[in-house]
Amino acid sequence: MTLSVFDAAREQPRREAVVVGEVVLDYATLAEQVRAVMDEVDRACVGRDVGHPVALVARPALREVLLTLALIELRWPWLALHSRLTEGERARLVRLAGAQWLIDGTSIQELPWTAPASQLAPDTIAVLATSGTTGRPKLAMLPRRAWVASAEASGANLGWREDDRWLLCMPLAHVGGLSVVTRCVHARRAVVLMDDGRFGADAVIEAVERRRVTLLSVVPTMLHRMLARSPSWAPPRWLRAILLGGAAASPLLLRRAAAAGWPILTTYGLTEACSQVTTQRYGTTQQGEAGEGVVLEGVEVSVDDGRVLVRGSTMMSGYLGEAAPFDAEGWFATGDCGRWDDAGNLHILGRRTDLIVTGGENVYPAEVEAALEECPGVSAACVFGVPDEEWGQLVAAAVVGTVTVASIAQFAAERLAPHKRPRLVSICGDLRWTASGKLDRAATARAAVSGLRRADSSA
Repeated sequence: MTLSVFDAAREQPRREAVVVGEVVLDYATLAEQVRAVMDEVDRACVGRDVGHPVALVARPALREVLLTLALIELRWPWLALHSRLTEGERARLVRLAGAQWLIDGTSIQELPWTAPASQLAPDTIAVLATSGTTGRPKLAMLPRRAWVASAEASGANLGWREDDRWLLCMPLAHVGGLSVVTRCVHARRAVVLMDDGRFGADAVIEAVERRRVTLLSVVPTMLHRMLARSPSWAPPRWLRAILLGGAAASPLLLRRAAAAGWPILTTYGLTEACSQVTTQRYGTTQQGEAGEGVVLEGVEVSVDDGRVLVRGSTMMSGYLGEAAPFDAEGWFATGDCGRWDDAGNLHILGRRTDLIVTGGENVYPAEVEAALEECPGVSAACVFGVPDEEWGQLVAAAVVGTVTVASIAQFAAERLAPHKRPRLVSICGDLRWTASGKLDRAATARAAVSGLRRADSSA
């Protein structure tokens, strides 16, 4: 099948497409609304340069889903912006991508600067931000064939039922959230939108029950909150699979979910591979022993000296403005470490060296350090992750300077998205350095851990 809402409308005009509250749009109606948005965007973006992407603030709401589908039909590449980014973070990504137009809800505006020329790969659908170990964002160009191949790979494992409804409770700016939309359009099935567009344990459980959700994608933090909020809740019989990815899940969390009858399927993926790379086999029960599952169709995974390498039809075209990240045989080095078990499941042993994964969000210490070191009174900062049952990891910072924990928290709130802000801060006399003069992050973390103080108690 194709990744076109108009093809879906021709083939299955009366099949459910989008569920918003009590309203159910079929594919014929959805196509009409997408056509109207296409006309609106086309009229607004007069003189659009086809060599530059359109920046879209991607909230998981109906307006943004319509915009996403409209841009796909127009074949306009778009840069996905997380709705919770600060103005500075948003501007940085927009400039890096060379975006010419910004769409934020009903606002469509031409950007006031001259964007640099960009080299978009052919048939790019979306450009998604991912960070390198230096903290400098990279922009993964994900082409149409990768989205189609990813949808087909997921469908080959899960299968599709006539009454399937997939709940979108993840950010649309993330590959995991956007994939919910593309998979459903490709399979001519329904996406269920949250009433207020935001995740909440009670709201998700209510949506599963009231909207008869059959498929669900969450990160471990979401699962932890749902289990904690409703420990006695038993998923209804129609909820047939919960994909769990975005970060490592503790065996204890998986055992708790299994004991409560939750149909968890662990998965491992990355933005550069258009979401899933491996997923637990559908119909199996996860007790924490199956790792991240088996390799999906259309993807190849190699573990070379503990390093996880990926290639296949779901891979990105490359990073915008960067040299090709693939080796001579087409392999992409994920930076993750892993191993195989005897059943062919991939087990991820560790993320990139410095990466912090908190609530399913990736945080690179160098980016946070650069922001903190702009704070008046700070002479140096070292950022690291501290294990946490709910969040997976908390962002922590050791800071040298004449500052307080409260002033660090206030400064970070003005410069960084919520998931990047240090939750724990230690004011210390110095950081630890290696013999070659480089920051020794592990030694600094060990020395600072006893002095950490809570800096942000917000969820």
